[in-house]
Amino acid sequence: MKAESAPDKPAATELDAAVADFLIHARDELGLSPATLSAYRRDLERFVAWCGKQDQAGLAEVDNSTVRSFSASEHRRGLNPRSIQRCLSALRRLFAYLRREGRIKGDPVADIRAPRYRPPLPRPLDIDQVLALLNIPEEDELATRDRAMLELFYASGLRVSELAGLGWDRLDTQQGLVRVLGKGRKERIVPVGRHALTALARWRQVQMAQAAAASHIFTSLKGRALGVRAIQKRVAYWSDRQGLDQRVHPHQLRHSFASHILESSGDLRAVQELLGHANLSTTQIYTHLDFQHLAKVYDQAHPRAKRRAKGKGE
Repeated sequence: MKAESAPDKPAATELDAAVADFLIHARDELGLSPATLSAYRRDLERFVAWCGKQDQAGLAEVDNSTVRSFSASEHRRGLNPRSIQRCLSALRRLFAYLRREGRIKGDPVADIRAPRYRPPLPRPLDIDQVLALLNIPEEDELATRDRAMLELFYASGLRVSELAGLGWDRLDTQQGLVRVLGKGRKERIVPVGRHALTALARWRQVQMAQAAAASHIFTSLKGRALGVRAIQKRVAYWSDRQGLDQRVHPHQLRHSFASHILESSGDLRAVQELLGHANLSTTQIYTHLDFQHLAKVYDQAHPRAKRRAKGKGE
């Protein structure tokens, strides 16, 4: 009796073949790294499998709406925006190759963007950590400068680029205010706390004794303005020196400033103005707004939201 033959494997689709040809092209002609090739292979195989479930295995059946629906399905299943961006990049390269080969005419990936990627926010320092960081012993001139720098970061919630470009002419020591040139060259006025003003006054005396009158607030001892990278290094240095359990970045001090004010005041609009955010939604994300707390306040305060306590037997 003739042995029963094994079931046939499903035939490779037109889309399968196109992906296989592209990966050979990417390896042999584009010279993509093994890691990039591996990532592209996974992304494209996932796309081919998804198309198969939609009965769109032919090249002519894949259009803009196909790719858009695939991207949306990846987002719904929890794939992060950066991974979706990489997947769309693989598809762009695939279909650009197929157009050059004359195998398709249009561009199925035209005008399709991945969901916006928001980098993870730094964890804010608690009050004790901030105080430990700011309690710099002023053993030399640089320590005096750096203490003034850290005090101003936390007192006014400045971006590192804003602090780097800050001049003495923008500081009003009488009113305790500083005029900051932020994103889009938009100016805002921010309060400066008394501890920061005191530290800045000590640094100015040192600066004037060490170098010719400098226009920038934060400079080297020779009067050269500090750049963003130099400031980041000094903040990291002091987080190590002061015994914090983490390497602190200037943005973390800005985040801590906003979080601590919001926790104490609950005034989101004020925090928005202090940070220089154009949209309130940015401030909500930035400060980890506690919506459960807001809901509790709403329930307690709004006449139409108060919940009737359950009586006995209910």
